[in-house]
Amino acid sequence: MSDTDHDLFRPGGTFWTRTLYKIGWLLVAFPLKLWTRTTVSGRENLPTDGPYIVCPNHRSYLDTPYAALVPGWGRMRYMGKHTMFKVARLRPLFYALGAFPVNRGKADREALKRAIQVLDAGEALVLFPEGERKSGPMVQPLFEGAMFVAAKANVPMVPVGIGGSERVMPKGKNFIYPRKVHIEIGPPVPPPTAPDGKRVPREAYAEQTERLHTEMQRVFDLAMERVGWSYPVTD
Repeated sequence: MSDTDHDLFRPGGTFWTRTLYKIGWLLVAFPLKLWTRTTVSGRENLPTDGPYIVCPNHRSYLDTPYAALVPGWGRMRYMGKHTMFKVARLRPLFYALGAFPVNRGKADREALKRAIQVLDAGEALVLFPEGERKSGPMVQPLFEGAMFVAAKANVPMVPVGIGGSERVMPKGKNFIYPRKVHIEIGPPVPPPTAPDGKRVPREAYAEQTERLHTEMQRVFDLAMERVGWSYPVTD
């Protein structure tokens, strides 16, 4: 990361990056909310005494701006595909809008370090534990990256179900259909802890990952019920 990129990534942001985020929210997230009649339930479950990790299911490219609606007006931070940052002139925009690069498909220690820095600065972070976009009604097995970051930063994970986004912009389509979306926010899942105060055992990671998976499935099911749509039954 160059010195310029480091200034733009700076946890907590600058006045310029925070302002640009608000502008981006008004130009992207808010119109999307109106176009798809998006409703949000469960904001009372969001922690008010510190940072947290938002963990939504992932069914559409639009899930990122939908995740921006979770806290309302508050700024969120995101991991973005490293290829997005290859165009130098666009990097400042992506950083200002809350994103920072990650190399998918391999352990990216630098991205995990940045994620922890964001949380340590008191900002909320969006991570999609399923990884890349999936399809269908079942939440797929979760990667442990979100759990690792949560344990290192000692912050809770908030399960979020985004129902209907796959209908709004299905894979292979470039049009945004005006179909209803609902976002359901569940109670936070605490991070895994070390009984001896030293090293978190793998069993604790696995247990909390399974708990997060169960909660993500529950809120996803609720969100799908609210939009009145279900996936076609296949043999």
